[in-house]
Amino acid sequence: MGKSYGQYCPVARAAEAICERWTPLVLRELMSGSCHFNEISRGVPLMSRALLIKRLKELETAGIITRQDKKSGQGSIYQLTPAGEALRPIIKGMGEWAQQWGSDRLTPEQLDPDLFMWGLRRGFNLEAMPDHKIVLQFDLRGIPRQRKTKRSYWVVTEKHRVDVCIQDPGFDVDVLIAADLSAIIHVVMGYDPLDLALRAKTIQFEGNQDWVGQLPTWLFLNGERRYLSGLATATIGTML
Repeated sequence: MGKSYGQYCPVARAAEAICERWTPLVLRELMSGSCHFNEISRGVPLMSRALLIKRLKELETAGIITRQDKKSGQGSIYQLTPAGEALRPIIKGMGEWAQQWGSDRLTPEQLDPDLFMWGLRRGFNLEAMPDHKIVLQFDLRGIPRQRKTKRSYWVVTEKHRVDVCIQDPGFDVDVLIAADLSAIIHVVMGYDPLDLALRAKTIQFEGNQDWVGQLPTWLFLNGERRYLSGLATATIGTML
């Protein structure tokens, strides 16, 4: 780990283990079901791969995670140890504290479309969705720090599996979600009500009216997400 605080205090010792820059976010990804290097990396897109390797080694040395070689192919599988699992309430509590006491207005530099879609993939209310294939297209505009004024993603759900694609998978789209990135993130996070965004047309739904009517329930867009754990896991596949 990083430099020691030089104190026997348990708070200091815990901080040495988990309070290095990026470490809580790496733990968040592991607790959300990511177990491969590339999956973890997608959850921390501004973190260099070299630093991620370093942090994973530090967590392994601290006994917080284990690393095992894949049974087939190259790469490793990272999993939490019992000590790592015991940190779950702490990481969850950090998120809950920020939801209650942090600002409810996000700045442009905090808005990342790839991270939004990567995080959204594990936030579907799969129990409320049909087992057959549903295809959602997200056309996001107002993307900061990028030359593109709009970027599209596709989400394919089927039998409690979620795939996020950055290229058109070639399936018929059931619902098109056209939205300002800031608007949809604020709604998804529970900071702004969906009905106001729909009236202002910063978020628009088009497609099968049965599915459009159910979309808020599928994506927890009625304010519920503010009270959901960001560490809930689902069976996930991804092409992002």
